[in-house]
Amino acid sequence: MITPLAGVTTTKPGSATFPLPGISVEVVDDHGVPITKGGGYLTITKPWPSMLRGIWGDPERYFDTYWSTYEGRYFAGDGCKVDGDGYLWLLGRVDDVMNVSGHRVSTAEVESALVDHPSVAEAAVVGANDPLTGQAIIGYVIVRGGVDATPDLVEEIRQHVAAKIGPTARPKALFVVPDLPKTRSGKIMRRLLRDVAEGRVLGDTTTLADVNVVEAIRQQAATAPQED
Repeated sequence: MITPLAGVTTTKPGSATFPLPGISVEVVDDHGVPITKGGGYLTITKPWPSMLRGIWGDPERYFDTYWSTYEGRYFAGDGCKVDGDGYLWLLGRVDDVMNVSGHRVSTAEVESALVDHPSVAEAAVVGANDPLTGQAIIGYVIVRGGVDATPDLVEEIRQHVAAKIGPTARPKALFVVPDLPKTRSGKIMRRLLRDVAEGRVLGDTTTLADVNVVEAIRQQAATAPQED
């Protein structure tokens, strides 16, 4: 419902641009107040008709899930930024948006910056509780074959993220790991990485494709995190 129209919309790389004609959206703050620039939560104020059909046999669940967070607004749980030109930049699920010293940082945004480094083959990012910044960015990367994962390289990758996005997005800790925990369908299980980052007992691992991966990551993360 938010997409550029071919031959009509001037695009910006990375931006979803604008809603389709007839659809109205607003980015709001924690209190549901619309904002015209900056990061917040994506809400729909004028939806398309099929959205209003609800959930079969459970209209209360539909209302509670999508309409109760912000009165009169549809909210599915997505974070979003809006720039000075009104372009929308989707941040992904709120669960995957970190709050670092009052700044909203998307895990997808940091992961994209990590894999932009020529030595990184794959990356995953999570936010871990931090007493100073609220959340700290913890990154896990797989380096390309033949690359020596030295401490200098790790610091270079951290600084690469800062250069691409900004100092706030620089991972507090970055670990080079042999693999990432994934489901059998290939989806990265970030909640397990968050458990590792915060030293918690692992949650449900029944859908994990390789149970040995998490233990290998635990060993890699046993060293002290890199501090700014």
